[in-house]
Amino acid sequence: MRVLPALCLLLVGTACHAETPQQIIQTYAADAAARQPGFTPSAKRGAALFHQRFALNDKMPACTSCHTDSPLNAGQHAVTGKAIRPLAVAVNGERFADPAKVEKWFGRNCKEVVGRACTPGEKADFVAYMSAVR
Repeated sequence: MRVLPALCLLLVGTACHAETPQQIIQTYAADAAARQPGFTPSAKRGAALFHQRFALNDKMPACTSCHTDSPLNAGQHAVTGKAIRPLAVAVNGERFADPAKVEKWFGRNCKEVVGRACTPGEKADFVAYMSAVR
């Protein structure tokens, strides 16, 4: 019988960490505004970042290398071949709901594709675009 209360506490703790893409955008935007006063997230800049080609990596020169030209579509990792669920929140409600996962994937993908850590402003713009695309 001690398992049930422990399970309930675990579930409550997990629910507290769930966020919306809008909350994640606001968190990154606040960080960006602290560095760049007047910063406002832009889905247009997010779309440009998503489609931009970087010369760093021949196999993954852009986000679209793995995620296709449309974030509404499923993708495939360019190196491993692993299937990737769509990035757009409209078709994948789990996207951009867990801050730890969001930060983990920005960390990996920005380094592999962009060649550096993405700025908080770039992250806010990217999530704004993924939230807006239909």
